[in-house]
Amino acid sequence: MLKIGDTAPEFQLEDQQGSPQTLSSLVSTGEIVLYFYPADFTPVCTKEACAFRDVYEDLSNVSVQVVGISPQSAESHQRFATRYELPFPLLCDRDKTVIRAYGVDGLLGFGVRRVTYLVDQSRQITNRVVADLFVGSHMELVRKVLQDKETS
Repeated sequence: MLKIGDTAPEFQLEDQQGSPQTLSSLVSTGEIVLYFYPADFTPVCTKEACAFRDVYEDLSNVSVQVVGISPQSAESHQRFATRYELPFPLLCDRDKTVIRAYGVDGLLGFGVRRVTYLVDQSRQITNRVVADLFVGSHMELVRKVLQDKETS
């Protein structure tokens, strides 16, 4: 698993619209909250996505984007984003290449760990949260980002 100070690996994945997204293009306008989650429509993943949705505008106002990555298809991501009105990209990592590169593959290769990275414009990881079953610590990272932006 990547640590604070590591360089986030470059990637290219399709979003829920089928459009290719790269890490370099995503960080070109500011920091990103890059979160990995196991699956669309599961209870904890839905709660997490909605929590990110609810702070999306506050983060956007300080030039921080939210991006989710999981192994589901663009069609699944599109249904998930539409149902819960998610305003941010959900990237499809069907073969788990990026999931493995970021060290968030589940035990014995099954599933995906719930991990959030804060990645700056130079692709450096400046913060990280690992909490497989609970969303609160991921939201604490967001609160810290917002607090740091307000005081800078």
